[in-house]
Amino acid sequence: MIDVRRAVRADRAWPNRVVPLAVLVCWLVWAALAWWSAPRSVDAAELERDLAAGRVLTIARADGWDDSGPWARRPEPRYAQGGSTVVWARPDGQFRYTYAPASVPDGSLVEDDPATGDADPATGDATPATGDPTGDDDARWPDPDPDPLADPRARDATTHGGDTRADTIANTAALFALAIGVGWLLTLVAGPPPVLGTRCYWFWIGLLPFGLGVLAWAYRERWRADVPAARARRTGWAGLGWWLVGGIAVSIAVAALRMLLGGYVVPGG
Repeated sequence: MIDVRRAVRADRAWPNRVVPLAVLVCWLVWAALAWWSAPRSVDAAELERDLAAGRVLTIARADGWDDSGPWARRPEPRYAQGGSTVVWARPDGQFRYTYAPASVPDGSLVEDDPATGDADPATGDATPATGDPTGDDDARWPDPDPDPLADPRARDATTHGGDTRADTIANTAALFALAIGVGWLLTLVAGPPPVLGTRCYWFWIGLLPFGLGVLAWAYRERWRADVPAARARRTGWAGLGWWLVGGIAVSIAVAALRMLLGGYVVPGG
């Protein structure tokens, strides 16, 4: 005779293995694409080498980064003509940036203008900075570095329209992240009741950065769904607490890895 209970467990084991494997594959693809297209901080010499080799597709100035989106969204530069950050896209799909203060029309830097001294505390008027008595200030105030956007080699990059390969890769990564998030949420809501915690518990866990919570859910609730919990199911309040603590821990770990391995290995805006 056929063991009915064993057959039922076998029928349930198949999707319990396929779902976490599919989530893992999609997550690995997203992680590789997101890592490659993430903004990378380099020095000004790297920009010069890319300009000399013709590896600059788009180039612009920015004032900081907008990283207020979800974990799957690439930080976007806040474009500004007078920004102190120069960002550019390369043909290989990478997105890089460097610190290069903008210049005002008289050729001095925006942040440090040597032609103007400190304000007089009594009158509030600016007092001229002390220069060379002969009037030749070139030795005292050397010319700032030329604006990379004014370089003739960057002329086409400053007027480039449309998406680059870096944008395409980042958008593809976002689609994989969307598929992971939608699949996880639909399975969480319409699937069998979770074992370790309630649905509300796993909802908060799933919001952890970089999709780590979704991986934890796929492993515990799908791959090991036949293993009973050792205690009562965890509630949504427990999930909220783990989400707060886990988010802080992940942020600290990423910052530590960036300091240890460098901004190329652990990029970020």
